[in-house]
Amino acid sequence: MSNRTLNLTETVYQYILDHSIREHPAQTALRAVTSTHRYAGMQISPEQGQFMAMLVKLLGARRTIEVGVFTGYSALTVALALPEDGRLLACDISDEYTQIGKPFWEQARVAHKIELQLAPALITLDARIAAGEAGQYDFAFIDADKCGYDGYYERCLRLLKPGGLIAIDNTLWSGEVAAPPTNNDTAALQALNIKLHGDERIDLSLLPIGDGLTLARKR
Repeated sequence: MSNRTLNLTETVYQYILDHSIREHPAQTALRAVTSTHRYAGMQISPEQGQFMAMLVKLLGARRTIEVGVFTGYSALTVALALPEDGRLLACDISDEYTQIGKPFWEQARVAHKIELQLAPALITLDARIAAGEAGQYDFAFIDADKCGYDGYYERCLRLLKPGGLIAIDNTLWSGEVAAPPTNNDTAALQALNIKLHGDERIDLSLLPIGDGLTLARKR
């Protein structure tokens, strides 16, 4: 028994993977391809993806948002968790990186659920707000440039229904958020964590999953 989170050794982490992860073959293959990418560290872990998929299913989500697609593993994971009529608005600026994921979306037969918008995410999200879509989404995942997180959070909060959930990645930032900031990304994450802690519009949980995953439920 313990009153704090277990410190994961490599052996315990492998046990989690061996006894928990249930990936579609397309997910496994896309993770393998991404592992050779020069920015492979931007890929979320499989246990985080599986946790997010569980959240999407528990919410009964049908309309979802992703800010920061990279090679498309998290988009694939969310799309697989959505019902047949579910949709994911996927926001990114890189055609090069997102092209890597598209064949795997097709392989898993979920490409029709993913609407990829290659443009700055604030432009895409503001356009959806202007189109009257505020309060119509169930779930959002933010995993993009850290200095942009606050803006993405505010837009996603407007787009979510009451009871909708925002998941924000990298909020522990390899532990750097607990020390004086040495760069703009760390400072931005620290400021966001402080803001979220005092934000009465949401219910909040910061979890030590992956590089830190914050869950913000819109009240």
